[in-house]
Amino acid sequence: MPTYEYECGKCRHRFEAFQSITAAPLRKCPACGGRIRRLLGTGAGVIFKGGGFYQTDYRSSSYRKAAKADSSSPSAPASTAPATPAPAPAAGPPSGGDAKKK
Repeated sequence: MPTYEYECGKCRHRFEAFQSITAAPLRKCPACGGRIRRLLGTGAGVIFKGGGFYQTDYRSSSYRKAAKADSSSPSAPASTAPATPAPAPAAGPPSGGDAKKK
């Protein structure tokens, strides 16, 4: 059953009512007894719960066969570029107080 939102034209009180689709709209404000109107609501969001919802319910058999073939084939290396060695330190006088003085 849907939840409808109402607003009073007299006191501007807003409230929601849980009603059947076939039920007649409400007419009186519960706060002041004034005339109310039903508002257009945004509706409820759809929530998908559970692991693997689309994989178990909606995937075609051809997709499942292709996915199985991909998972059973040997995996390729993550990177094809060779590793580069770190640059050598610069040749020069040692830093600090170890240098010989003349």
